[in-house]
Amino acid sequence: MTATRGRIDKRQAILTAAFTVFARDGYRQASVDTVAATAGVAKHTVYNHFGDKQTLFREAVADLADQALARNLAAVDLLRADRDPAEALAETGKRLAECYCDEKSWALRRLLHAEIASMPDLQDLVRDRATDKVNDALADRLARLALAGKLRLTDPAVAAEQFGALLSAPLETRSRLGTRKVPAGELTEVTRNAVATFLRAFGPE
Repeated sequence: MTATRGRIDKRQAILTAAFTVFARDGYRQASVDTVAATAGVAKHTVYNHFGDKQTLFREAVADLADQALARNLAAVDLLRADRDPAEALAETGKRLAECYCDEKSWALRRLLHAEIASMPDLQDLVRDRATDKVNDALADRLARLALAGKLRLTDPAVAAEQFGALLSAPLETRSRLGTRKVPAGELTEVTRNAVATFLRAFGPE
């Protein structure tokens, strides 16, 4: 293993440990000592990589946002113009719902809600690194379906935002803000209802 590879691996181990500790203990109660112990590194190694606790926290949030982006983009990639729109939306919607209900995703949202007053730019950080990119990718796929005559859209960006809301709003309620695991059958039901409502609004005439 090269020195560079080892440094990258150690940095990722610290970020993974940091998110675990921050999600469990909250920003104020979490300590760099605990992060270092969880990552299996010395405390000074954490400071060498990140400088201070707040920078470590922001980098851990950014890392989780990047992971969420990758999972959500993989779901959006299933929405192809050569497929039946109802089937494609159902498969993509189910995958997006699963991403939304992933425990790390809930933990990230809880951290944002808890720290938004003291670090208001955190929401922008996550939007820039994940949310907006997913919405843009979804809007692009919906636009392609519209060009193929399979959807009727005037603004793909608005349609993408509304499809996301049709999925996320019921999941917030059914999961009790992330405190209850949503069974697979309910994820399917939420997705089916979201697709049906979306197609009533945007399906071809």
